[in-house]
Amino acid sequence: MKFDPQKYRELSRKDFEEAWRMGGEVLGIRNPNDVYPRIGYEFGREHPVFSTIEKLRRAYISIGFTEVINPLIVEDVHVRKQFGREALAVLDRCFYLASLPKPNVGMSADKIRKIVNITGKEFDSKKLQEVFHRYKKGEIDGDDLSYLVADVLDVDDITAVRVLDEVFPEFKDLKPQAGTLTLRSHMTTGWFITLSHIADKLPLPIKLFSIDRCFRKEQGEDATRLYSYFSASCVVLDEEVGVDDGKAVAEALLRQFGFEKFKFRKDEKRSKYYIPDTQTEVFAFHPMLVGSHTKYSDGWIEIATFGIYSPTALAEYDIEYPVMNLGLGVERLAMILHGYDDVRKMVYPYIFGEVKISDLDIARGIKIRAVPQTQVGLKIAQKIVETAEKNASAPSPCSFLAFEGELFDREVKVYVVEEEENTKLCGPAYANEIVVHHGDIYGIPRTKKWKSYFDEGVSTGVRYIDSFAYLAAERIEEAAMFGRDDVVVRVRVVENLSDVNMYIHENLRRYVISRRGKIDVRGPMFVTVKADIG
Repeated sequence: MKFDPQKYRELSRKDFEEAWRMGGEVLGIRNPNDVYPRIGYEFGREHPVFSTIEKLRRAYISIGFTEVINPLIVEDVHVRKQFGREALAVLDRCFYLASLPKPNVGMSADKIRKIVNITGKEFDSKKLQEVFHRYKKGEIDGDDLSYLVADVLDVDDITAVRVLDEVFPEFKDLKPQAGTLTLRSHMTTGWFITLSHIADKLPLPIKLFSIDRCFRKEQGEDATRLYSYFSASCVVLDEEVGVDDGKAVAEALLRQFGFEKFKFRKDEKRSKYYIPDTQTEVFAFHPMLVGSHTKYSDGWIEIATFGIYSPTALAEYDIEYPVMNLGLGVERLAMILHGYDDVRKMVYPYIFGEVKISDLDIARGIKIRAVPQTQVGLKIAQKIVETAEKNASAPSPCSFLAFEGELFDREVKVYVVEEEENTKLCGPAYANEIVVHHGDIYGIPRTKKWKSYFDEGVSTGVRYIDSFAYLAAERIEEAAMFGRDDVVVRVRVVENLSDVNMYIHENLRRYVISRRGKIDVRGPMFVTVKADIG
């Protein structure tokens, strides 16, 4: 019968899982994906800021607020309308948006000559001038300019870009010019715009919230301030709204985050868009803060601010009803809930924080390299393990039949052997198990001496004999498939994970080493597997 190796290589996931049920659990691996990652899924992790945002969204909705998105890019005139004479101080902390102007591009004889030298062909200069004219008028976007230039010149896009770069310095000399558009520095700027469109249309009371980015030009970013932050803000518009409404909303919102008691104090900053003496700071008590190594060790922290919008500012937008506005910084709340003392480390942990990888994640990153791909191959691996366990202390020289059967239409006999005299079938490290303990990687046996490492750390569930058996079975499959009559697979003294058919991703290895961690898997294993293939 003609042998067709491809027939045996095209195994389905179902075939593998069926084989797994036969022998996988015997080898101590928890999941088929650990040894055969054809399909694999892992749970991701939330960022603390967005986790807090999601909780805030649920909290606002639960107390009857409707979510909206306020304008993020606003004309500076809105800041002037809201802050009056103090607008300049506020605008000084706003980021203005700038854009590149559209240049006047001339078409001289010298430029025409340079273009011909680059492209090697003549072209219609009037058509090219028309392209630049349309670009100046805004009829053509910058994304399309090189494409249209290439079309006029009858060249590829790369050559067209070269022409623009070398012949038309007008484009390289452009400098951004700021206009009147700013990035929102306070959520209030957006609230006035939104409310001006609905205050006289929707039924009262109007209760809205928005959680979104604001941008503020700080002197610099530090442990407490960033240029960009999230504001969780809400408004209540009704015929009668007062300070007591602000207190009620603050309590109803913050109690959902574990805050138990509240204090309210007039804010000395007194923003001009609030009625005098209504701007109020909210202090909340959280038991998690008690005894912490922060300035909030008494459990009290300033967490929010609210006030009643000034009728003068509201009149600028033809809003005739009073409005209560409450806002809090998402990052401040997230730092409390997740135990951070530096906002940069929380928001940008991979830039400012220390990369921390759990023992569990390190253990997940330790994989078996070679695995058998047939049910028979898995059965061979299983029998190698069982034979080694049963006869590990047998005096040598010795040989034990582990498996006898058919593989790829050939008769196979597999033995675990030790030919050297005055020793044992298996070396003492054959049952060592890969364990991650406090960021270090060890190959150790399950004995009383190492009990604490297994209790406190994370075991991969893989012993040396398990991973070695997979390698031996895979080599036997390969030998049977390609017509060889015998195969010998052995391991002596283990120095590295690769010696027992295992590996760790290079990123994880670098992480362990960067922390001055250990990867100590050394041990005398001395196991040999032989196969006769008929």
